[in-house]
Amino acid sequence: MSFLRRRSGQPAGPDFDVLAMDPGDWPGDFGAMILAGQDGSCQGIFLQYDLLGGRGPAMLIGNVPQESPARESEDGVPLEARQLLASLENEEQVDFVSAEDFPVMLGDDLLIVRKVKVTEGRLYCSQFGRSDGVQVTIASWDRPISDDLYQLLKPLPAEMFQQG
Repeated sequence: MSFLRRRSGQPAGPDFDVLAMDPGDWPGDFGAMILAGQDGSCQGIFLQYDLLGGRGPAMLIGNVPQESPARESEDGVPLEARQLLASLENEEQVDFVSAEDFPVMLGDDLLIVRKVKVTEGRLYCSQFGRSDGVQVTIASWDRPISDDLYQLLKPLPAEMFQQG
């Protein structure tokens, strides 16, 4: 899969491709957040999609490199799931229940997706690792994540994340 390559050169943003749905194809509001490390390096890019007519985000997609401390949570609930709940102003306690790996076909390629189940039944979460070491996590509110969603993911242009 071509989008799984590491970009060459030194862009002003992350040194990895950011995989997401094209914001131009999304009918609602779109926002992007960068998680910066203490040294100024990019420790993750989080993209928030609002399809609910301004009533809150419907989905959050995180792209987190191998070195990032945001990859692993102590309690098993992904950071992206917590961010989505905070954006929705949902303050209920959410705990990890289970995780299961599922195969997803992308054309002729096989993608192993880890589906994470938490105690909040309206929150859906899945994760997969890319060949460049970046972990992609999708957290969705009140909408199950179908295999078709993975077909819509593609790298966003590096210009979106350049300063200036």
